[in-house]
Amino acid sequence: MFIVVEGPEGAGKSTLVRWLAARLLGEGREVVSVREPGGTPVAEAARKVALKSRHEMSDAAELFLILAARADLVARVIRPALEEGRIVVADRFDLSTSCYQVAGRGLPREDVEAALRLATGGLVPDLTLVLDLPVAVGRERQRQAGKSQDRFEREDDAFHERVRVAYAEARGPGVVHLDAGGTKQAVQEAAWREVAAATALSMRGMS
Repeated sequence: MFIVVEGPEGAGKSTLVRWLAARLLGEGREVVSVREPGGTPVAEAARKVALKSRHEMSDAAELFLILAARADLVARVIRPALEEGRIVVADRFDLSTSCYQVAGRGLPREDVEAALRLATGGLVPDLTLVLDLPVAVGRERQRQAGKSQDRFEREDDAFHERVRVAYAEARGPGVVHLDAGGTKQAVQEAAWREVAAATALSMRGMS
């Protein structure tokens, strides 16, 4: 089963991914957790350029760096883990591309989606947990945490508002929205209800 946690900056994606992976392991499941972009030597190299480079780059170049990272991660980590019957929990996946590169950057949706299908080989998550959070709240959380900003986080509020709206409007099979403005425990409990239900269905389907 393939589970993805999505959402705008400061929503708590990474924290929730770590918690879900630990909880699933505690339930006796075999789990692989990954982050995007990253997870393989090639993907980590692409991540460094896409997120940390101080050089100017075109929006298309940024897109292809992210998709190169994703293509390698899918081929070398995600698909093999799924084929072995493991649960994969990812910090970002395809929805991030729609929200950041299409809504945020303004790249043409049809072209981006075609490139995305090529990068993933058509792989889609079974469950996508979208953490909804206002831009100002996310920025304040990051400020309080003392987090250094990457290229995306340094973008202005207008960019991040476009991304937030795209996340809020996301719909589709397996897409579930969670209010990330509550306590960490409340978010974890809401996420676990969705994951537990989805994994139970998955196990029943295998029996």
